[in-house]
Amino acid sequence: MNGKRVFYSEVAYVCGIVLLAVGTAMMERADFGMSMVVAPAYLLYLRISQSFPAFSFGMAEYCLQALLLIVLAILTHKIKLKYLFSFGTAVFYGYTLDLSMKVIAVIPSVTFVGNVLFYVLGFVGCAIGVSLLFHTYISPEAYELFVKEISARYGTNISKTKTVYDCCSCLIAVLLSFVFFGFGHFEGIKIGTIICAVVNGSCIGICSKVFESGFEFKDAWKLRKYFE
Repeated sequence: MNGKRVFYSEVAYVCGIVLLAVGTAMMERADFGMSMVVAPAYLLYLRISQSFPAFSFGMAEYCLQALLLIVLAILTHKIKLKYLFSFGTAVFYGYTLDLSMKVIAVIPSVTFVGNVLFYVLGFVGCAIGVSLLFHTYISPEAYELFVKEISARYGTNISKTKTVYDCCSCLIAVLLSFVFFGFGHFEGIKIGTIICAVVNGSCIGICSKVFESGFEFKDAWKLRKYFE
Protein backbone atom coordinates (compact mmCIF):
# COMPACT_ATOMS: atom_id res chain seq x y z
CA MET A 1 0.00 0.00 0.00
CA ASN A 2 1.35 3.42 -0.92
CA GLY A 3 -0.89 5.25 1.57
CA LYS A 4 -2.50 7.37 -1.14
CA ARG A 5 -6.25 7.85 -1.30
CA VAL A 6 -8.14 6.91 -4.45
CA PHE A 7 -9.41 9.71 -6.68
CA TYR A 8 -11.64 8.33 -9.41
CA SER A 9 -10.89 9.81 -12.80
CA GLU A 10 -14.58 10.20 -13.62
CA VAL A 11 -15.02 12.37 -10.52
CA ALA A 12 -11.90 14.31 -11.51
CA TYR A 13 -13.54 15.03 -14.87
CA VAL A 14 -16.74 16.48 -13.38
CA CYS A 15 -14.88 18.44 -10.70
CA GLY A 16 -12.43 19.76 -13.28
CA ILE A 17 -15.16 21.07 -15.59
CA VAL A 18 -17.12 22.69 -12.76
CA LEU A 19 -14.03 24.33 -11.23
CA LEU A 20 -12.94 25.58 -14.64
CA ALA A 21 -16.36 27.09 -15.37
CA VAL A 22 -16.74 28.71 -11.94
CA GLY A 23 -13.16 30.00 -12.04
CA THR A 24 -13.69 31.55 -15.48
CA ALA A 25 -16.93 33.19 -14.31
CA MET A 26 -15.11 34.66 -11.29
CA MET A 27 -12.34 36.08 -13.46
CA GLU A 28 -14.90 37.61 -15.81
CA ARG A 29 -16.58 39.25 -12.81
CA ALA A 30 -13.26 40.58 -11.47
CA ASP A 31 -12.66 42.43 -14.76
CA PHE A 32 -8.88 42.24 -14.47
CA GLY A 33 -8.65 40.43 -17.78
CA MET A 34 -9.67 36.94 -18.81
CA SER A 35 -7.47 33.89 -18.85
CA MET A 36 -5.53 33.90 -22.13
CA VAL A 37 -7.02 30.47 -22.92
CA VAL A 38 -10.60 31.73 -22.97
CA ALA A 39 -9.83 35.32 -24.02
CA PRO A 40 -10.35 34.65 -27.76
CA ALA A 41 -13.77 33.08 -27.07
CA TYR A 42 -14.63 35.92 -24.69
CA LEU A 43 -13.85 38.51 -27.36
CA LEU A 44 -15.92 36.56 -29.87
CA TYR A 45 -18.78 36.56 -27.37
CA LEU A 46 -18.51 40.31 -26.75
CA ARG A 47 -18.52 41.12 -30.46
CA ILE A 48 -21.30 38.78 -31.62
CA SER A 49 -23.56 39.44 -28.62
CA GLN A 50 -23.68 43.10 -29.64
CA SER A 51 -25.75 42.06 -32.66
CA PHE A 52 -27.24 38.84 -31.25
CA PRO A 53 -27.83 39.21 -27.47
CA ALA A 54 -28.79 35.55 -27.14
CA PHE A 55 -25.25 34.52 -28.10
CA SER A 56 -23.58 33.58 -24.80
CA PHE A 57 -20.02 33.17 -23.57
CA GLY A 58 -20.63 29.42 -23.38
CA MET A 59 -21.75 29.30 -27.02
CA ALA A 60 -18.63 31.16 -28.09
CA GLU A 61 -16.56 28.60 -26.18
CA TYR A 62 -17.83 25.48 -27.92
CA CYS A 63 -17.89 27.13 -31.35
CA LEU A 64 -14.24 28.14 -31.05
CA GLN A 65 -13.26 24.78 -29.59
CA ALA A 66 -14.82 23.01 -32.56
CA LEU A 67 -12.45 25.01 -34.78
CA LEU A 68 -9.48 24.13 -32.54
CA LEU A 69 -10.30 20.42 -32.81
CA ILE A 70 -10.18 20.70 -36.60
CA VAL A 71 -6.72 22.32 -36.32
CA LEU A 72 -5.61 19.53 -33.96
CA ALA A 73 -6.71 16.86 -36.44
CA ILE A 74 -4.67 18.59 -39.15
CA LEU A 75 -1.53 18.88 -36.99
CA THR A 76 -1.64 15.26 -35.79
CA HIS A 77 -2.81 13.88 -39.15
CA LYS A 78 -5.45 11.91 -37.27
CA ILE A 79 -9.18 12.01 -36.64
CA LYS A 80 -10.00 10.33 -33.34
CA LEU A 81 -13.29 9.53 -31.66
CA LYS A 82 -12.11 11.33 -28.56
CA TYR A 83 -12.07 14.57 -30.54
CA LEU A 84 -15.84 14.22 -30.86
CA PHE A 85 -16.08 13.46 -27.14
CA SER A 86 -14.01 16.58 -26.52
CA PHE A 87 -16.61 18.67 -28.31
CA GLY A 88 -19.24 17.12 -26.04
CA THR A 89 -17.14 18.25 -23.07
CA ALA A 90 -16.97 21.74 -24.58
CA VAL A 91 -20.76 21.90 -24.74
CA PHE A 92 -21.01 20.65 -21.14
CA TYR A 93 -18.50 23.28 -20.08
CA GLY A 94 -20.29 25.98 -22.07
CA TYR A 95 -23.62 25.40 -20.31
CA THR A 96 -21.88 25.19 -16.91
CA LEU A 97 -20.05 28.46 -17.64
CA ASP A 98 -23.26 30.29 -18.55
CA LEU A 99 -24.93 29.03 -15.36
CA SER A 100 -21.88 29.99 -13.26
CA MET A 101 -21.90 33.52 -14.68
CA LYS A 102 -25.56 33.94 -13.71
CA VAL A 103 -24.84 32.77 -10.16
CA ILE A 104 -21.68 34.86 -9.73
CA ALA A 105 -23.49 37.94 -11.06
CA VAL A 106 -25.81 38.07 -8.03
CA ILE A 107 -22.88 38.23 -5.55
CA PRO A 108 -22.33 41.87 -4.56
CA SER A 109 -18.80 43.17 -5.05
CA VAL A 110 -18.09 46.82 -5.77
CA THR A 111 -14.69 47.14 -4.08
CA PHE A 112 -11.22 46.67 -5.50
CA VAL A 113 -10.38 44.12 -2.82
CA GLY A 114 -13.50 42.14 -3.68
CA ASN A 115 -12.52 42.04 -7.34
CA VAL A 116 -8.97 40.96 -6.45
CA LEU A 117 -10.46 38.11 -4.40
CA PHE A 118 -12.64 37.09 -7.34
CA TYR A 119 -9.61 37.07 -9.62
CA VAL A 120 -7.37 35.06 -7.27
CA LEU A 121 -10.06 32.48 -6.52
CA GLY A 122 -10.90 32.25 -10.22
CA PHE A 123 -7.27 31.83 -11.21
CA VAL A 124 -6.67 29.09 -8.63
CA GLY A 125 -9.93 27.37 -9.52
CA CYS A 126 -8.99 27.26 -13.20
CA ALA A 127 -5.50 25.89 -12.45
CA ILE A 128 -6.92 23.13 -10.26
CA GLY A 129 -9.62 22.36 -12.81
CA VAL A 130 -7.17 21.96 -15.68
CA SER A 131 -4.90 19.79 -13.52
CA LEU A 132 -7.81 17.47 -12.73
CA LEU A 133 -8.71 17.22 -16.41
CA PHE A 134 -5.15 16.10 -17.14
CA HIS A 135 -5.79 13.14 -14.81
CA THR A 136 -8.88 11.73 -16.45
CA TYR A 137 -9.31 9.52 -19.48
CA ILE A 138 -12.52 11.30 -20.49
CA SER A 139 -11.82 13.75 -23.29
CA PRO A 140 -11.23 17.22 -21.80
CA GLU A 141 -12.03 20.51 -23.48
CA ALA A 142 -10.30 21.16 -26.78
CA TYR A 143 -7.86 23.52 -25.06
CA GLU A 144 -6.55 20.87 -22.68
CA LEU A 145 -6.82 18.07 -25.26
CA PHE A 146 -4.79 20.14 -27.73
CA VAL A 147 -1.96 20.57 -25.23
CA LYS A 148 -2.13 16.91 -24.18
CA GLU A 149 -2.11 15.59 -27.76
CA ILE A 150 0.62 17.93 -29.03
CA SER A 151 2.79 17.11 -26.02
CA ALA A 152 2.35 13.37 -26.67
CA ARG A 153 2.81 13.72 -30.44
CA TYR A 154 6.10 15.64 -30.25
CA GLY A 155 7.39 14.39 -26.86
CA THR A 156 7.48 17.78 -25.16
CA ASN A 157 7.00 18.59 -21.47
CA ILE A 158 3.28 19.13 -20.88
CA SER A 159 3.68 22.12 -18.52
CA LYS A 160 6.02 23.91 -20.93
CA THR A 161 3.75 23.06 -23.85
CA LYS A 162 0.85 24.55 -21.89
CA THR A 163 2.80 27.77 -21.27
CA VAL A 164 3.65 28.14 -24.98
CA TYR A 165 0.04 27.49 -25.94
CA ASP A 166 -1.19 30.06 -23.39
CA CYS A 167 1.17 32.74 -24.74
CA CYS A 168 0.03 32.06 -28.33
CA SER A 169 -3.60 32.26 -27.22
CA CYS A 170 -2.89 35.58 -25.51
CA LEU A 171 -1.37 36.97 -28.72
CA ILE A 172 -4.41 35.86 -30.73
CA ALA A 173 -6.67 37.56 -28.20
CA VAL A 174 -4.76 40.83 -28.57
CA LEU A 175 -5.12 40.68 -32.35
CA LEU A 176 -8.85 39.93 -32.08
CA SER A 177 -9.28 42.85 -29.69
CA PHE A 178 -7.73 45.18 -32.26
CA VAL A 179 -9.83 43.73 -35.10
CA PHE A 180 -13.12 43.83 -33.19
CA PHE A 181 -12.73 47.03 -31.16
CA GLY A 182 -9.95 49.05 -32.80
CA PHE A 183 -6.25 49.63 -32.21
CA GLY A 184 -5.28 50.79 -28.75
CA HIS A 185 -8.45 49.36 -27.21
CA PHE A 186 -7.96 46.24 -25.12
CA GLU A 187 -11.19 44.46 -24.33
CA GLY A 188 -11.00 41.47 -21.97
CA ILE A 189 -7.19 41.63 -22.01
CA LYS A 190 -5.62 43.31 -19.01
CA ILE A 191 -2.89 42.75 -16.47
CA GLY A 192 -4.63 39.60 -15.23
CA THR A 193 -4.36 38.08 -18.70
CA ILE A 194 -0.61 38.67 -18.80
CA ILE A 195 -0.16 37.16 -15.34
CA CYS A 196 -2.02 34.05 -16.48
CA ALA A 197 0.04 33.73 -19.64
CA VAL A 198 3.28 33.75 -17.67
CA VAL A 199 2.51 31.60 -14.61
CA ASN A 200 -0.55 29.50 -15.41
CA GLY A 201 1.39 26.56 -16.85
CA SER A 202 3.64 26.39 -13.79
CA CYS A 203 0.68 26.62 -11.41
CA ILE A 204 -1.03 23.72 -13.17
CA GLY A 205 2.18 21.71 -12.84
CA ILE A 206 2.31 22.43 -9.08
CA CYS A 207 -1.35 21.43 -8.67
CA SER A 208 -0.66 18.16 -10.50
CA LYS A 209 2.28 17.35 -8.22
CA VAL A 210 0.15 18.03 -5.13
CA PHE A 211 -2.63 15.75 -6.39
CA GLU A 212 -0.21 13.00 -7.36
CA SER A 213 1.53 13.12 -3.98
CA GLY A 214 -1.68 12.49 -2.08
CA PHE A 215 -3.95 10.64 -4.49
CA GLU A 216 -3.87 7.70 -6.84
CA PHE A 217 -6.08 8.26 -9.85
CA LYS A 218 -8.10 5.19 -10.83
CA ASP A 219 -11.02 4.46 -13.14
CA ALA A 220 -14.37 3.59 -11.55
CA TRP A 221 -15.74 2.32 -14.88
CA LYS A 222 -14.04 0.34 -17.63
CA LEU A 223 -14.60 2.95 -20.33
CA ARG A 224 -11.05 4.17 -20.97
CA LYS A 225 -10.73 2.19 -24.22
CA TYR A 226 -13.52 4.26 -25.80
CA PHE A 227 -11.58 7.49 -25.27
CA GLU A 228 -8.19 6.34 -26.59
